[in-house]
Amino acid sequence: MTKTAKVDVALVGAGIMSATLGALLRRLEPDWSITLVERLDAAAAESSAAWNNAGTGHSGLCELFYTPEKAVRVNEQFQVSRQFWAYAVESGILSDVRSFLNPIPHVSFAQGTEQVGYLRRRRQALAANPLFARTELIDDSDEFARRLPFMAAGRDLHEPVALDWVADGTDVDFGVLSRQLIGYAVRNGTTALFGHEVRNLSRQRDGSWTLTIRNRRTGENRRLGARFVFVGAGGGALPLLQKSAIGEIKGFGGFPIGGQFLRSGNPAIVGAHRAKVYGLPAPGAPAMTAPHLDLRIVHGKPWLLFGPFAGWSPKFLKQGRITDLPRSVTPANLVSLLAAGISQLKLVTYLIGQLQLAQPACVDTLREFAPSAEDSDWEPTVAGQRVQVIRRGRLEFDTTVCSAADGSIAGLLGASPGASTAVSAMLDVLHRCFPDRYQAWLPTLKEMVPSLGATLSREPALFEEVWTWGSKVLGL
Repeated sequence: MTKTAKVDVALVGAGIMSATLGALLRRLEPDWSITLVERLDAAAAESSAAWNNAGTGHSGLCELFYTPEKAVRVNEQFQVSRQFWAYAVESGILSDVRSFLNPIPHVSFAQGTEQVGYLRRRRQALAANPLFARTELIDDSDEFARRLPFMAAGRDLHEPVALDWVADGTDVDFGVLSRQLIGYAVRNGTTALFGHEVRNLSRQRDGSWTLTIRNRRTGENRRLGARFVFVGAGGGALPLLQKSAIGEIKGFGGFPIGGQFLRSGNPAIVGAHRAKVYGLPAPGAPAMTAPHLDLRIVHGKPWLLFGPFAGWSPKFLKQGRITDLPRSVTPANLVSLLAAGISQLKLVTYLIGQLQLAQPACVDTLREFAPSAEDSDWEPTVAGQRVQVIRRGRLEFDTTVCSAADGSIAGLLGASPGASTAVSAMLDVLHRCFPDRYQAWLPTLKEMVPSLGATLSREPALFEEVWTWGSKVLGL
């Protein structure tokens, strides 16, 4: 029988969630043994990859489909990530800020009397919140054309348009960020197994876990014992948590939704659009389909990305298996899945319509944002798979930490806002799963996140303090 190696912590998946938790734990417990297991041959090659739809840097500043309450919550969580990144730069954990973080305005866009009215009302609902105090309303057509020339070209500016403009938004390459965090962890003692897949998890009598791991290159199997397991495997998290058989995963299901975008690297177009601009979903379309035209910085090069256009596959990962969805159906979640399917007929109809769109039709949709767009300047690109959480018969468009009652295993389910709130989510994991150590960790955690435990939207002076510090350290 294969000998079982023993570690304190096993991290499954090499995306932004495991990378963040691994860096936090390496700082908090430098003597702990930690092993990271990734089925692909590189870090952040699935959901956290730059082109796999994890790079907008959601911070609630421009997403018009967020309720004001959700926008505040997401922004609070993003501020936690921003503070940790600043700490990581000061501490030498992160070495190259500009490779993953760049200043880019975040903008809400409304056209037509009804949409402009909605933007104004939503803006008013957030006006008193210090996290949104830097927003600027632009409803003058000449100023619109000056700030967004690509969107203004060919547009009938007699129709009302308005922008909610936040100059200090950011673009985040979570793939590069993940690799830097994992690099720090490995340099300080973490073992990384790439090209290895966790095939099973079993709980031992002492409360620890044994992971059965297969080398995808050689077919060799090994076993790894761990006192604590975190499953940060994107769409692969649900099947692995189901294999763990913890009671807390019962009733959870997942529905995969793919994403497709148009992108352009044409310097003339990219130079005429220096912002991330979100609009409202088409009438009758799900909120998650809100169109956005984003400036992205990938490997130092600026690009424009427009979408999303929905795709569908039963795979839970972009490099997954077509059996992922059917194998995730269990007696414990069947009723919940059926109820969600009945309640989401509108989404199913929308997906069917999206699958029938050819590239010319996608560019036609882009022209509602940028009337002068030409087919020849744009190419399609396929984003990563997202597995939306189904729970209690409802499809949830959010992220959820699922953990065992004894804190021995936890995993992250869901998709949005995901990566942008990774630090907040992983602090939640630490609090849930290490209650006996959390209080002792608090002084160090507050060095990492000075506002920890505070609600920044209620403490404007503290927000200004940590915002100014973070901006200086991150060069924003």
